Amino acid sequence: MKEDLKKTFFDLIRFDTSSNPKAESFPSSENLTDFAEYLAAKLSELELEDIKIDKYSYLTATLPSNIDKPCKTVGFLAHTDTSPDYSGNMIKPVVWENYDGSDIVLKNDIVISPSEFPFMKNYTGQTVITADGTTLLGADDKAGAAEIICAVKYLTEHPEIKHGRVRIGFTPDEEIGRGVDFFDVKAFGCDFAYTIDGGVLGEFSFENFDAAYAKLKIRGKNVHPGTAKDIMKNALLIGNEFISLLPPEETPAHTENRKGFYHLCEMKGNVSETELEFIIRDFDRDNFEKRKNLFKKITDRLNEKYGKNTVCLDMGDSYYNMKEVIDKYPKVKDIALKAMEQAGVKPEILPTRGGTDGSRLSFEGLPCPNIFTGGHNYHGPYELVVLESMEKAMMTIVNIVKTVGSGE
Repeated sequence: MKEDLKKTFFDLIRFDTSSNPKAESFPSSENLTDFAEYLAAKLSELELEDIKIDKYSYLTATLPSNIDKPCKTVGFLAHTDTSPDYSGNMIKPVVWENYDGSDIVLKNDIVISPSEFPFMKNYTGQTVITADGTTLLGADDKAGAAEIICAVKYLTEHPEIKHGRVRIGFTPDEEIGRGVDFFDVKAFGCDFAYTIDGGVLGEFSFENFDAAYAKLKIRGKNVHPGTAKDIMKNALLIGNEFISLLPPEETPAHTENRKGFYHLCEMKGNVSETELEFIIRDFDRDNFEKRKNLFKKITDRLNEKYGKNTVCLDMGDSYYNMKEVIDKYPKVKDIALKAMEQAGVKPEILPTRGGTDGSRLSFEGLPCPNIFTGGHNYHGPYELVVLESMEKAMMTIVNIVKTVGSGE
């Protein structure tokens, strides 16, 4: 199974499927449509039914039931895009068989060291896969896609495993927050589902950030600096002043677990006009609202100081904490936890410090918690995945299908 998983994963990461946050189209890249067509061909080889790619490049398919009695329909989803934060072109995977627990040295002076990443010691003797240091690896979320494909293959090769109807879904543009903008939950036709898009072995998440974006446009006044006294308004400095009024300890570099943050993603401009882009995150809805209100208060304060409409704030919600929904469906959690234990995995219930398609799907009526893939250090050259963990994720999927089919 491990060799099949590795081969499938390597096939998928050959495709450059970086999403494009600046694109107005959906999906954000033609490569995502090409990749959906490739995946559809893979699913066709497994003789799945009802394979469809819609105009938004959502790919869905059905593994038909092989039992006579009615049972719930379960779904599994993975996203097809990789992060635009780092190159996903010409990925060259490197396999570290029987990893010895020492530093992994890649190109461009990239060192994945247990001294910086202590979790590496957990994988001594196992098979670690990285890129070569020039790109990300693409395990987020092509590891999840490979695990779903191989789980379906396993089920088709083992007809003695009785199961109900299973739905498969692949979505583009998750990395830029648009993954399920046009996803038809009703047509997908599931009672519940799981995104296979987590990280460390055993991770199970049904709690994620409440999320918002905030875009600031700051209008300055540029005159000759030699005669600028009491006239010039430097938009760059006003932008810096805005940043200084946020709690300095509440950034991603200073927070963990269920602590929220403000994250400055981009700053560009000049004296005349400067733009800042933030994301705002918190697990608690009241604290989330307080964070957004702070942005409004700082905007008002600076406009009072520098003049009306000096700072223009565009802010909106992106997604919410799916715990509000999943807590109403304890059976969905119980099935996943049991499936992990059957695969020899100790579950770790962890909050997802990020977004997931499952969050938005849950609020659209499809309870959809998140299951591990076995990857670490996503979105950059330090990314890796552990083949043995991928195998455990694949068997977790198989065990979920088996449990649902048994009617438990």
